[in-house]
Amino acid sequence: MAELKALIFDVDGTLAETERDGHRPAFNQAFVDAGLDWHWSTERYGELLEVSGGKERIRAFIESKPDFVLPEGFADLTEFVRSLHATKTKYYTQYAIEGRIPLRPGVERLLSEAREKGVRLAIATTTTPANVQALLASTLGTESLDWFEVIAAGDMVPHKKPAPDVFEYAISHLNLPAENCLAFEDTNNGLLSATQTGLKTIVTVNDYTHTQDFSKAALVISDLGEPDEPFKVVFGEVGDAQYLDIALARKICEA
Repeated sequence: MAELKALIFDVDGTLAETERDGHRPAFNQAFVDAGLDWHWSTERYGELLEVSGGKERIRAFIESKPDFVLPEGFADLTEFVRSLHATKTKYYTQYAIEGRIPLRPGVERLLSEAREKGVRLAIATTTTPANVQALLASTLGTESLDWFEVIAAGDMVPHKKPAPDVFEYAISHLNLPAENCLAFEDTNNGLLSATQTGLKTIVTVNDYTHTQDFSKAALVISDLGEPDEPFKVVFGEVGDAQYLDIALARKICEA
């Protein structure tokens, strides 16, 4: 029987509604700063989320525009994409510092309980380390950066989700087998990334991802829930549980 020893969290859409409240507005502001007439609507951004990684998302969008002309002053497309993404990251971190990106229901409660009960914490995300640090500091305090033994983020691995690299990095640095860890995700790409490493995965859906295929998940719920704000179960067995706590996490890991 596998014993639960660590929780590994995705960030965007899992810890917080970062895509809706942070990334999309930051991309659009970066476009304004660059003098571009681009604007990613909620619907268009949902389509672009099929591509993991901000720089990769910009490049995919550009490749869909046959009339795109590289602006003057840039040596190539890669340099332009990096510049645009850097501006977007500046705005995202600003929004986080301003408290515009709250944590999702149950996140702070579960993290606190895990720490109290000796369950280790890690992060596996495609976003940049700066984005992770800004979100954690603004929502949980700067000391929360030390809660996570591993923060696998951004370009620290060769391939982004749905490739398994970032989760492989996390469990390697935790020095634990996958069977002793439980992953938390919100997208099909993230779920594929986690399950390819043998991680049982809990999915908390959101407006962008609720229609995706999560058949490989151990549990699919609306969010982690709170004692006075129960989650909704989309798929899986939770018994009488009304919210995700360490006891339920252990049952899922050991099943």
